[in-house]
This record gives sequence, structure tokens and C-alpha cells, in this order.
Amino acid sequence: MSISYPGTRTENLVEEMHGRSVPDPYRWMEDLESDEIRAWVEAQNALTFSILERSPLRAKIQARMLELWDYEKYSPPVKRGGGYFYTYNTGLLNQDVLYWLADLTDEPQVLLDPNSLSEDGTVALSGAAVSRDGQYLAYGLAEAGSDWQTWHVRRVDDGQDLDDKVAWVKFSGASWDKTNAGFFYSRYDAPEGDALKSANYHHKLYYHRLGTPQSADRLIYARPDQKEWGFNGEVTEDGRYLVIYAWHGTAEENGVYYLDLEDPQAEVQGLLTDFDAAYALVWNEGHRFFFKTDHNAPLNRVIAIDIDQPAPSHWETVIPEVADKLETIAFVGRRFVGTYLHHAAHQVRFFKPDGTPDGDLRLPGIGTVTGFRGQSDDPETFYAFSSFTTPGTIFHLDIEQRRVEEFRSPVLAFDPGAYVTEQVFYESKDGTRVPLFISHRADLEIDGKAPTYLYGYGGFNNAVPVSFSVPTWCGWKWAAFTPRPTCAAAASMAVSGTRPVCRPISKTCLTISSLRRNT
Repeated sequence: MSISYPGTRTENLVEEMHGRSVPDPYRWMEDLESDEIRAWVEAQNALTFSILERSPLRAKIQARMLELWDYEKYSPPVKRGGGYFYTYNTGLLNQDVLYWLADLTDEPQVLLDPNSLSEDGTVALSGAAVSRDGQYLAYGLAEAGSDWQTWHVRRVDDGQDLDDKVAWVKFSGASWDKTNAGFFYSRYDAPEGDALKSANYHHKLYYHRLGTPQSADRLIYARPDQKEWGFNGEVTEDGRYLVIYAWHGTAEENGVYYLDLEDPQAEVQGLLTDFDAAYALVWNEGHRFFFKTDHNAPLNRVIAIDIDQPAPSHWETVIPEVADKLETIAFVGRRFVGTYLHHAAHQVRFFKPDGTPDGDLRLPGIGTVTGFRGQSDDPETFYAFSSFTTPGTIFHLDIEQRRVEEFRSPVLAFDPGAYVTEQVFYESKDGTRVPLFISHRADLEIDGKAPTYLYGYGGFNNAVPVSFSVPTWCGWKWAAFTPRPTCAAAASMAVSGTRPVCRPISKTCLTISSLRRNT
């Protein structure tokens, strides 16, 4: 079939770079708002769809993709004030819906449905934080993919919004104080000029008290001498301290400061101010703060710092670095629960408060685990397990008894049991032992003749996790971490265990902060 492609204009543009002439005949296409490029895109689309619409396979592929994508999606519940909070998607909703349960045997109640916030779907849930007593939900909304968020407060029991409104929030979650009277958040001053194009400097950390206007919010911390720094505040579980993370750009290193909330005269104190590594609070026991860090440990370790003796010479290694990377760590049920990356798949290991190993969690197979949120004395927690052939299944874990029960699992349009996954190893040219996963139908004869879809990735110190991906299973050349990676999908991933931002980690979505514990 002969295809007549739309013409693409070129121009005689040559730029001198480092002593060389570099032609750039398509520079005009960088102006995405011009009438010419709009017309060119429309012509390209018209040609593409004129061919696709004639394909007898397109409708079949689309129907099968929708069938496979249409499965339930849950996040691990998080307990707050005796209630349980989690997100749920019936299958094809653009955004996950936030539910709550007073008891695990109760009928789930809708707390917030982002799909109902706008008719065109351009308003997204960008962050959420449930108060410690489980009575209030602070939630952020973003419009049309903007980084700007406006935060509101909703009563949990009747789903009614309060009059509170906090604007010009960016790169921030919310963290409630001990009395549930208000929350800490970070924002910029209202921008001058175009809010979507103006540069933003001088991030500031504030406290908002319920029932008061934003103009009355108390400034907690700012650094006029560091206009590019950003801040995120996190109240410790005991409610006494506000831990302040300071970040600069996208660097993995961050600073840590703190404020004693029980002393009205206290000032913010520096704790880790060299920006020499990544530090994330896991738990505190009085003045003793436990951090996950890559300081002198590229694969991460857990250290204890007494804030009265913060010098590195006084640091204590509680959980040392090992050969497997410590990806996330939580303290729940009086145990550290660490998720390790072992040959590109997850393992979960328990440790006593003093760091003594206390056994492993048996997983259903080769896969990825998220969750383990909760308070230090909670006897229970939840986690999600997924693999190449199974999407997120939610499990309930009794920490002390190590008893595991399935809490939620999606109904699928195929049988995961008909497939198997095995792990093999190959040696690269430099001698590195590289893990490789092979997934296939259980009845397939492995004789080297079956068509194979191969995907690999390496770079930026990031590993592609074991994940369920509808496009990959359908043979499309995509490698999505999760189906439909929309802002809502990223938010639901955050509920299931993403670290609160110590820096802007996404230009479209930030973490749901207080629905999760530390990683």
C-alpha cells in the first residue's frame, strides 16, 4: 500500500557549536504553539488514523486490552484513629477513589472520589493526609496537570468539606500535629505574572490551624539566603518534633532540621546540614532518631542519632548495609520491616528494635512488595504483592504472629496460574552476573522456538521492578511500571508506600503524605 506522507518543511539553519557547524533544519518544529506545527500534527494524525481504522485487528486488540485492563486495583490500607483508609479503582476509572472503613468487616465508605471533581477530568487528587484521630482528611487538588495545588479539609464521618483552603502549594504534602488541630505544609508566595511560567523561589514551611484563614498561617521555616531550597515537614509519631527535610533540585542528598513542638520558645535546629547523603526518618524514640541513609552505605543502612549528640562520631548503626539494597524500611508492631532488592526482586526482612534480625516474610513468589504502613505499636499492617502475571493483591499481616491473610484481590480476565516465572542468570562481558526473568505459559515447551518479547533497562542507578503490565503482556513495545500511569495512578502508588518528598520527585504528581509511613 502506497502511503503519501504530509510534507515537512526544512529550513537552512546552521548553528556554530564548539567550533563545528551543526545543521538544524527542523528547529521550527520546537514552537509547539505555532499554527504551522498544529497543522502538521493534525495532518500526521489524520494519516495515521486513516490507516488504523481500516485494520481488522485494531478493534480486537482494543477490546482485549480493555478486558485485561479492567481489573480492580487496591492500595494497602493504612490505619488512622481506629479507621482504615485505602484507594480502590473498579477497573477503568481515570482516578482511584479514596475509601475508609471503621472496621475491616464493615462496608467501605467513599471518602473522596476525584473523578467527580470536574466534568472533563482535569482536576486530580495530588495529595492526601488523614489526621491522627482519623476525623479529618486534608487533600490537595491540581488542575490540568499543574504542579500547583490547593488544599482542602474534609470531615471523615459525613464527607463534608470545611471552609479551610490553602493555596499556592507546590512540592509538598501535609503532616498533622499531635492534637489534630492543624497541619504543616510548604508553599511559595503567590506568583507574580503567569503562574504557570514564572520561576518559583523561596519555598516556605507553614502551619495551618483549622478554622482560620490562610493569611493567619504561621511561618515555621524559611531560608532567605537559599532561594532554591525546598522544605517538607513531618511530625514524629510521638507528636513532639517536626522534622524538616531540606532539598535542593533533584539531588539525592538532603538536609534535616527539627523543631521541638512542645517548647513554644523553641527555634528550628540543624541536625544534618551537610547535604552529603539521603536521610529519611523511620522512627524516633524520644531524642533518638532512626534514619535510613546511604551515608557511607551506597545500598543503605539504618542509623540512630541522638539529637543531643548529633556528631557522626556518636552515630550508631542499627541495621548495617548488606549485599542487597535496602529499598524501604518501616517501624510497625515494634519491628523494623525492611524491603530489600535481591537479584532484582523483593525480599522482606524483620528486625527487632535493636537491629537484631527477626526472620523473613514468605512471599507468594518472585515479585514486588509495597506497604507496611502503621504506627510503632500497631499489631497489624498491610502490604501489596505483584508479579509479572499478577497485579496487586493486598495482604493483612499480624506482626507478632506473622500470620498472613489475603485482604483484597482483583478478579482478572485471565488465569495467572496458567503462567510461570523463573529467574536465570547470565554473565555480561565484564563478568557481571545479570539476573533475567522468564515468564511464559506453564504448558509452553521451552525449545528456543517460541517468539519472545525481550525488555531490558539500565541507567541512573534505577532498577525496573518486577511489575504487572498489560501493554507488555499484550506484546506492545511499552514498559509501563503500572497500567495507565496517570497522576492518579502515581498517587495510588504513593499511598502504597512511596517516601514523602524530600525534593520534587515528579512534575505531575507528589506523594500522598500521611496515608503512609516512612520508607
